[in-house]
This record gives sequence, C-alpha cells and structure tokens, in this order.
Amino acid sequence: MQALAVVLLPVLLMLFALAMERVESRLSRLSVRQQEVEEFLDQADHDDVEALAREGFPGALARFNRRRRRSDTTDSIDAPDLLDASRAS
Repeated sequence: MQALAVVLLPVLLMLFALAMERVESRLSRLSVRQQEVEEFLDQADHDDVEALAREGFPGALARFNRRRRRSDTTDSIDAPDLLDASRAS
C-alpha cells in the first residue's frame, strides 16, 4: 500500500500542477492593467457601465475599446475633410 502511495502521489501532484497552469493561463488572459481600469472609469458612459454589470470587466473593456476605435476611425476620416476645406478657402 505504501509503494502505491509513493508511486501515485508524484503523478497526482504533477497532474494537479498541470491543471493549475491551465487555470493560470486563462486567468492571465482575462486580467487587465491598472491603466486600462482607470481609463475605463474616467471615460465610460452609461452603456459601458451597464455592460460592466452584465458581462464583467473584460467584456465591458472590450466593448469600450471597440467603441473608442470606431470613434477614432471616424475622427481620422473627418480630419482630411477639414484639411481639404481649409485648403479650399
């Protein structure tokens, strides 16, 4: 019986370590930096806060970043129009 415990304990310990490594990798993908949290809290609107309550922080942050990228692309699209208008006048 002791020989079985000597053989099984290291195997079970290695399996447990592998399982915890998988859990840790999933958690590290879900983690966010402090700067992202501060930026979200400073610039979030009502819809972003609702998404935070409904989906949790990673989902709300992804939605916030998508909305911000869309506004950045529309701003960059509008900027050449402003330059063309100033050149025309």
